Amino acid sequence: MSGHIKTIDYKTAISFLLPLHYSGRKPQIKWAFGWYFDDVLSAVCTFGKPASNTLCDGICGKELSGSVYELNRLCRIDGLKNQLSEFVSHCLRAISDNNLIIVSYADTGMNHSGYIYQACNFIYTGCTKQRLEFHVDGGHSRHGSKDSEFRKIRTSKHRYVYFATASKRIRKQYKSELRYKQERYPKEENANYVLGNYMKPTIVKYTGKKA
Repeated sequence: MSGHIKTIDYKTAISFLLPLHYSGRKPQIKWAFGWYFDDVLSAVCTFGKPASNTLCDGICGKELSGSVYELNRLCRIDGLKNQLSEFVSHCLRAISDNNLIIVSYADTGMNHSGYIYQACNFIYTGCTKQRLEFHVDGGHSRHGSKDSEFRKIRTSKHRYVYFATASKRIRKQYKSELRYKQERYPKEENANYVLGNYMKPTIVKYTGKKA
């Protein structure tokens, strides 16, 4: 593949991601990689520990919870699309010495199906359920209050899992402990978001009922 890939620091990753990625939020980052063309940073892929212990426990059980990390950001500049799966594969190989269980999501609210993950041979484990979460103006839902009059709809997401390890034995162990059933890849029509346009939350008045 053309260009060159290297490890980048947190500040470099965030400076690239915040103006472009639809989430508009800073993720937790343990590893970050940049893809450069003529010394211009053109794509970033980051991995970090999920904030939810329930998520970590739920992938392959509590005993393997510490090995669960999330591919939490993947973003590129306009015009750069070809070979993006090769970029992700390179990043996965670069962290494989840590024997990790990687989870990543494709948001249906952004019309994403996860074709990059499919090209990288992630295991597809179905969709999360759409649900309501606390709405906090300018903040994260974890800081919300049950007394709030409004809730934000959390859209369903396609969930993908990958075993980033060079050991066949460990990969076999992880797969045997996977608590989700492997399903067929979704083949819905994908849509690219406009870089720099943040995802607009759907806010509803809370009535005590689920979305």
